[in-house]
Order: sequence, then C-alpha cells, then structure tokens
Amino acid sequence: MSAPREKLKRARKETGYSQESFAYALGVDPSAVKRWERGIWAPSARRRPKIAKLLGVSLRELGDLLVLEAPTGSATAADQGPRSSAVDYELWSDDLDRALVHFGRQDFYSCTALIDRSLRRFSPDSNDALGMSLYARTLRLQGDLRQDQGLLRGPLSARQSYSLARAVFADLGRPRRVAQVELQLVVNEEMAGAYGTAADRYLELADDARLSARDRARSQLWVGTALSKAGKPEEAVQFIEPAIVEFERLEEPLDWSAAHQKLALAHRSAGDLHQATAAIGVALDAQGTGAPMQQVRLDTAYGHVLLSDPRTESAGHRRLEAAAAVAERYGMMHQLRSIRSLLGSGTTGTGVRG
Repeated sequence: MSAPREKLKRARKETGYSQESFAYALGVDPSAVKRWERGIWAPSARRRPKIAKLLGVSLRELGDLLVLEAPTGSATAADQGPRSSAVDYELWSDDLDRALVHFGRQDFYSCTALIDRSLRRFSPDSNDALGMSLYARTLRLQGDLRQDQGLLRGPLSARQSYSLARAVFADLGRPRRVAQVELQLVVNEEMAGAYGTAADRYLELADDARLSARDRARSQLWVGTALSKAGKPEEAVQFIEPAIVEFERLEEPLDWSAAHQKLALAHRSAGDLHQATAAIGVALDAQGTGAPMQQVRLDTAYGHVLLSDPRTESAGHRRLEAAAAVAERYGMMHQLRSIRSLLGSGTTGTGVRG
C-alpha cells in the first residue's frame, strides 16, 4: 500500500482548507483529495498549477509535497506488489469487454471476478492516462454491478464505486463520462427512495450538453419515473411521452420498450387502467429476447398492472412470482425486494378506471 503524503496534508491544513473545501476549490470530488494525501494516486499535471496556487507554493515546491513518505518499517516499493507499469492493458481491456458481456447476462459472479482481478493488479497513477481511463471504466461497471445487486449505500456499495469513478473521470478531463456517472448516482438516489431529489436532478441532466441525446432522453424518462413513484403520475406522463418520441427518433428499441413500461405504471397510478393496459401491451409486443433484468422489469410492470383489476389479480400474482424467481436466481436483490413488496401489499383495482 502506498505511503501517505503528510507534507501535502500539512500544507493544505496550514492554508485553512478542509479536504471538502479544497476539493470544492479545485472542482474535484473530496475522495480525490483523500486519495492524493493517502498516496493512492497523485494529482494530474493539468491540476498541479491550481493546487500550487491554492497552497501558495511553486510547482517545484509542490513536487516536494507530493513525494511519498514511507514510514519506518514499511515495505519497500519492490515489496508492494505490481505497479501500473506491470499491467497488461490489452488484457485488461479484453477483460472489461468480457465483464460487460457477463453483466448483460446477469452473471454477477463472473463479472465480479473479472473486475476484482483488474482492480487488484493496478496501482493508480494519475499521470498514466490509459491506465486511469481503464480504472475509471472498471469502477463504473463495478457501480452498475453493485447497483443491480441492490448494494446502494455504505462500504462496497454502488455509490462508493460511482463516486470514485467520477473523481477519476474528472481528473482525466472527460466531461461526458463524468455526466454519465452523475446520472447513475441519481439513479442510486431514486432507488434509495429520494424521489423528489432525483426528479429535480434528472430534470437538470435532461438538458445537460455533456450527455448524449440518448442519455438526455433517458434523464427525461426518469424524471417521469421518479414523479410516478412520488405519487405524481399525471405529471410523470408529461415527461414519459416525449421521451418515447425521442427514443423512436433515435432508433433505441430497448429504451422505447422500457419507456412504455414506465408509462403503463404511471397510468396505473393515475387510475387509468385502460391506458395502462394499452401501454404495457406495446411493451410486451416489443420485448424480443431481452436479458434477465429486462424480463424481470417487464414482468414486474405487467404483474403490477394485472394486480390492479380484481378480474386479473391472480394472473398478476403468477407473473410477479415468476419475476421474483428469476430475480432471486440472478441475485437482483433490489428488484426482488420490490416484487415481494408488491406481492405482500395486496394491491388491487380499487379506484382504478377500466
């Protein structure tokens, strides 16, 4: 493990900055400052002039502050395991591609093994742009993996992985990547139940030029998702329907189908079972041969709509039970908890228009 940079930490404190305020002044995540001071990685060359200015030192003096100070009795550099120079980046890139395939199939065990192997081999060095880029992409995938497993908060959580990935992408000067991770962090907030906060942040990202047209459309869709969960289904429809139009324009069939699922749930919450049934029917017709996660989400939405009518309530329970079995099989714990909540709620068609 790298030694801490006590001189850098002392200089930061002497200028009156906390780690958080120093990070804010630099425009980075506080986790980046923590890792600089712990010696996990060093600030990139493009950030050093501003760091030096904030600390009131020259670039040469800053270089002295960044020297790692090995404590007495610590392991030598040769004993500390492989450094980034020993990493086969071509193999890492191949492993990342393989991990993405496993993730798409919800083979979480194989995906985790490939991610962990890559992260164990790499010692972050922010002057190594290629290594840091692969490192950040791997952390982003780790966040996606943990989020699908329902690990939302605390140590070894999706939020932790995303926050670190965002800090690295920011340090590399990759604004689109930063915005994509910020979008996933909002998804994390929504999954944790902060629907109002998530809706506001999605709305900001729906007009964020850093994101691609597809990601902006997804942000708009997710405004509707959060509003629907917050008990504002009529407002939700006003965001979901334009997102459907945009997904059709962009030729994104999976997003288009998913948006119809969200529309069905919004109409269902608004008490319009006729519109809900029509929307879920479109999603069912367009389902194709999706991954297990896509199938679980579709079956959950369909089951929820079926539960709303006493005449189809039994069919809804069967659909949800089938979805729960798939979610449990693949370790999709967040989805499993949601399905069990629906099964235990006794949701019926009370107040729903046919």
